[in-house]
Amino acid sequence: MRQVARELIDLGCAVEVWSVDRGTGPVVREVDGVRVRYLPTPLPSASPGGIARFVRAFPAAWRRWRDAHAEFQPDLLHIHCFGPNGAYALALHRRTRLPLIVTSHGETIADDRAVYDRSAVLRSALRHALATASAVTAPSGFVLDDLHARFGLVGGEVVPNGVDLAVAGDAGRSPFGGDYLLAVGRLGRTKGFDLLIDAMAGILSGGGGIRLVIVGDGPERARLQALVDEHGLGGHVVLAGRLDPAAVADAMAGALAVVVPSRTEAFGIVALEAWRSGAALVMTSRGGAPGFVVDGVDGLLADPLDIDALRATINRIVADRDLRARMVEEGRRRVREFTWRRVAEAYLADYDRILDGAEAHGRRAAETA
Repeated sequence: MRQVARELIDLGCAVEVWSVDRGTGPVVREVDGVRVRYLPTPLPSASPGGIARFVRAFPAAWRRWRDAHAEFQPDLLHIHCFGPNGAYALALHRRTRLPLIVTSHGETIADDRAVYDRSAVLRSALRHALATASAVTAPSGFVLDDLHARFGLVGGEVVPNGVDLAVAGDAGRSPFGGDYLLAVGRLGRTKGFDLLIDAMAGILSGGGGIRLVIVGDGPERARLQALVDEHGLGGHVVLAGRLDPAAVADAMAGALAVVVPSRTEAFGIVALEAWRSGAALVMTSRGGAPGFVVDGVDGLLADPLDIDALRATINRIVADRDLRARMVEEGRRRVREFTWRRVAEAYLADYDRILDGAEAHGRRAAETA
């Protein structure tokens, strides 16, 4: 959202990001030149206590949303990653009749807590938002298919995600030495790092001198460490914690390959980051990646739920230097297609169409994320 907002501003839009207030600091901040408002989003739950808490909290929350609208006076509301923010933006749309755009980033299919299976309020709000929106986009056909099948969407547009091409990796600055495979992401069940560790157990137990480095943090960290210990891989698997974007890019540049073992992946920006850094790619076949990764050309696709197949794919990419070199070259070429400017331009084209095709300069978009 930060990247898209900055690009929209460069293209002549006035943009505010309205994010969820979790009580962690000031309610209005400047973030990389973008004004961000943190707005409360209480929702009712099924319990009597939950309903009572919502009744108490809602008036003040709704007043904050109305005040944000009055102060910024947007021409349209653009919901990203529909959650409680989406429910409130839908309510504001109904009150003000501002045009509404919905962009799903896979939150209906890739949430570790399965919130859409648990929350009737969110399911209903999303259905109504999709029905009333002037445009609906998603980064992959895979995400749109879920919106069609479960939430009644008709139509929809694929706008692929982007990557910041200015963040170039340097293998010489990699924080990790020797031969290693790299995986990056939030340590949650959906990301499938446990599946990768299981697959690597059959590779690393035979020696060979390579390691697996997993970068990121999250609720599964302790379980993943226990799995590493269970397989006896303490000297071969590194849970490295979080790194800043530049260090991640350097780590990718120094890796034999970047492996993305997600149980499902709405798009997979990590694939673009691997291409940008000059890394070979092993990518999950479950989700949106088959829509843009060409198997055997710019990456290898593998089903992470088939541990033997994932292991064989990893062995193939480790053993074949020429294959890695070809895929690195093709990835560097392909990544130039996926810039945040192109994403912003696609959104801006929707804004122009919705707002009667007038010039985009001066548009005021409230992006809720």
